[in-house]
Amino acid sequence: MKLLFKLLISIAMLIVAANAQTIKVGTNAAYPPFEFVNEQNQITGFDMDLIAEIAKKVGFKIEIVNISFDSLIPALKAGKIDIIAAAMSATPERLKAVDFSKPYYHTMNLFIKRADNKELTKFEQLEGKKISVQLGTVQELAAKDIKSAKVMAIDEIFGAVMAVKNAKADALIVDSSIGYGYLKQNPDLVEFLHLPDGSEGFSFAFDKGKHKELQAKINSAIDELKNDGIYDKLLVKYNLK
Repeated sequence: MKLLFKLLISIAMLIVAANAQTIKVGTNAAYPPFEFVNEQNQITGFDMDLIAEIAKKVGFKIEIVNISFDSLIPALKAGKIDIIAAAMSATPERLKAVDFSKPYYHTMNLFIKRADNKELTKFEQLEGKKISVQLGTVQELAAKDIKSAKVMAIDEIFGAVMAVKNAKADALIVDSSIGYGYLKQNPDLVEFLHLPDGSEGFSFAFDKGKHKELQAKINSAIDELKNDGIYDKLLVKYNLK
């Protein structure tokens, strides 16, 4: 009898899984360790693992859609994706168009220069300088607030890093959570400043007013994952602890 009961439960779970809703998750897989393409040509990273764990908790399937960062919100508004999971911060401008989950990771703006640049040592010296950033990020907004700065907004963060390495830009402003990784890989680059990024942290984004129930479930799942230790394991896995 117990065996039959377990069998029925297993069948019921399979039916639920088979009928689970598929949520299209938009990302920009060029932002390690949050989202990137690994050696097996798979999209992975902290955000990808986190949304996969959330999907298990809430009960939906995910389909990853990889597009440029500045195309994510337009794709969300057009219904091409259901959620953005791309290390995106809730800024006042973005809040006009989309809803955000509670923050799941906090970070700062990291200012990077070439190691042989001895002149650039403080924020005030950025006035009038060429500054590279990733297009559409809070770092682009920060750069535009610098007096007379010549902002080079580049599609991918790798290109923004290379602009400084190749002396096409004087400095790079980047999210600290990935900036330190680039510093380890590039000894010719150094940090000279870090400041608050003006946001509440990274959150998942939803089209404005259209997914309130899903948003609430994901908020609850984030809390559950932090309480049961899975969130901390993901931080350790991606060296974000």
